[in-house]
Amino acid sequence: MNNNGFFSKLKKIGPGTIAAAAIVGPGTVTAASTIGANYGYSLIWVLIFSVVATGFLLEMAARLGVMTGMDLGKALRQQFDNPFLKFLTIALIVLAVGVGNAAYETGNMIGGAIGLTLIAGTSPQFGGIIIGLASGLILWFGSYQVLEKIFMIMVGILSISFLITGIVISPDIGKILAGLIPVIPEGSIRDLISMVGTTIVPYTLFLQSATVLNRWKEEEALSQSRVDIVASMVIVGIISIAITVTAAAAFPIGSSLGDGSEMAVQLEPLLGTWAKYVFSVGIIAAGITSAMTAPLAASYALSGLFGWELNMKNFKFRIVWIVIIVIGVLFSGFGYDPVEAVLVSIYLAGLLLPIVVLFLIFVMNNSKYLGKDNTNKTWLNIVSWIVFAVTVFFALNSFGII
Repeated sequence: MNNNGFFSKLKKIGPGTIAAAAIVGPGTVTAASTIGANYGYSLIWVLIFSVVATGFLLEMAARLGVMTGMDLGKALRQQFDNPFLKFLTIALIVLAVGVGNAAYETGNMIGGAIGLTLIAGTSPQFGGIIIGLASGLILWFGSYQVLEKIFMIMVGILSISFLITGIVISPDIGKILAGLIPVIPEGSIRDLISMVGTTIVPYTLFLQSATVLNRWKEEEALSQSRVDIVASMVIVGIISIAITVTAAAAFPIGSSLGDGSEMAVQLEPLLGTWAKYVFSVGIIAAGITSAMTAPLAASYALSGLFGWELNMKNFKFRIVWIVIIVIGVLFSGFGYDPVEAVLVSIYLAGLLLPIVVLFLIFVMNNSKYLGKDNTNKTWLNIVSWIVFAVTVFFALNSFGII
């Protein structure tokens, strides 16, 4: 038996699962439900683009970690010798990760609180506190190995419900295939950017480059990391499409989703009156996992940027994720409309995405650290620049510039 075969490697997936847990959060559920309800199947191409682009970017981040032993934050700190460029790099990454993650964390808290409100009748403000406490306690007492297992279980809870429902409703395959043709329906640009921002989550690149260091440190492990990423992104893609399809089937095109109870309607073809409860448990799980990964990624990113120890028990490492969680809890208590708040938070992530992609491209072409054999090939640079250009186009279009 070949112990290095595909299925053998599939049993060893890990860091990619954490990235998937970061992606499949309240943002994905809300954004995919929104585009399905508003535009039917017409934006499925955005999901495909986002998932494929994420896979390529995560591969680069993983290759950086495996081949250099450096996380992305540390690599960026060492990328430029010029003091001004070094300062500018650190400032922009702190902006993209610090501000972006704080906004994203607010969306995670509010998203998870949607589930608590539906299942227990708690206020969104109290729900945000519960999600924050749960996330903080798991991060404080957990180890990397424990977190990896928690993320795998929680992603599965939400995934299975939407996947089975997506099959049960027997969607129109012709319309799904038509949705692969790129179009931008009028008024859809913010929702489109939100979908991109919740899939190509900027902080997952820092998370991936750091978490692979806990699992793989040899060149031979590079193929394993790629299997890990492909398997995880396939799961993310299936879940995102399933949510969009169920929303498109459940609501007339142009519907506005007011709250979590309306999103739960998607699961009624499979679960009937139980839909609300299964949806609630799923989005609570998604809220907790994303509420853990966002601050965890911020800790990894800033630790690498400032040369701190990459250790979950390190004081400075803990301070960063505690601050992110506290900010998330505070802003989740301001009484924002839940669905709108989640969409705005992931829209901001989408706007900040080009900054992180640009710096990743610079790092992955630095032969000083990666060696000539491990820098990006020409075709991968072309793919990377296309992803950068598309995300910049979306951002500029949302401001009416182009």
